[in-house]
Amino acid sequence: MTTTPRPHAHAQTHPHSPDDRVIYGCMGLGGTWDSAPYRPADIDAAEAAVQAALDSGITAFDHADIYRNGKAEAVFGEVLARTPGLRERITLQTKCGIRHGDGERPGMYDLRGDRVVRCVEESLTRLRTDHLDVLLLHRPDPLADPRDVAKALTSLQEQGLVRSFGVSNMSAHQIAHLQSHLDFPLVANQLEMSLKSRDWVEAGVLVNTSGAAANGFPAGTLEHCVDHGIRLQAWGPLGQGSFTGRAETEAERATSRLVAELAGRKGTTPETVLLWWLQRHPAGIVPVIGTANPERIRACGDAVRREPELGHEEWYELWVTARGAALP
Repeated sequence: MTTTPRPHAHAQTHPHSPDDRVIYGCMGLGGTWDSAPYRPADIDAAEAAVQAALDSGITAFDHADIYRNGKAEAVFGEVLARTPGLRERITLQTKCGIRHGDGERPGMYDLRGDRVVRCVEESLTRLRTDHLDVLLLHRPDPLADPRDVAKALTSLQEQGLVRSFGVSNMSAHQIAHLQSHLDFPLVANQLEMSLKSRDWVEAGVLVNTSGAAANGFPAGTLEHCVDHGIRLQAWGPLGQGSFTGRAETEAERATSRLVAELAGRKGTTPETVLLWWLQRHPAGIVPVIGTANPERIRACGDAVRREPELGHEEWYELWVTARGAALP
């Protein structure tokens, strides 16, 4: 196993197709977050959401082992069993590394190698598939030994259980540190990114201003990902509905009006405008939409079918309106 980063790792084949403009996030599937078993109605709801995504041109699906305590993966596995041939037409991604508290132990992050392997095996069982296209490490674990993690990931790849690996919620330095112990490239970094959660874009213009210290986004992370062929995936890209019906502040209300105006002018939906704002960025951001509502999933369809139709000025107008203040 090499001990130095591979500068040309991005030349490797990426598991997601370049046509994967949007990923469907399955966190909303599977019923409740407690230990109660999922019901037939939950399988039907998952099937409706998956079909709405497919109808919209989405063929990449994102999971995590903790979503609905494993039930999101399980109902998706039921959908795959109901639909012969579907597994071969989609990209399947899941995440591991978070352990919820249970009353006897606190919530924690756990990327010990043997547990990563066990989590993958359990996810494969729930998803009723023999391999994952992508595995993301869900959160950084301060106690994780990168050599131990790398050994586990290498074993999973050699067994054919996982084809590619990435991370979630990690900085450039954390990614580079893990990559230095791997012989294959990390292919994705999933971060919270939206017109509401703007620290990732604000960080780029707050340099040498008083607002820089309060921003907190790890400098250079976007640039590192782009330079190394690491696909940026945006979780929470619709901003929890803040610009499509749940506005609470004056800036959100003003932004909602602007989003609706742009949607009407361009013959699309407000959801698409919000996704276009991310997709218009040259970093090649791929939104991960998480709604389980088939109607709202279909409302995102133009973000798959059409190139982002936001001009330079329109993109900035959305940003400035959402931040509620002029740029520095």
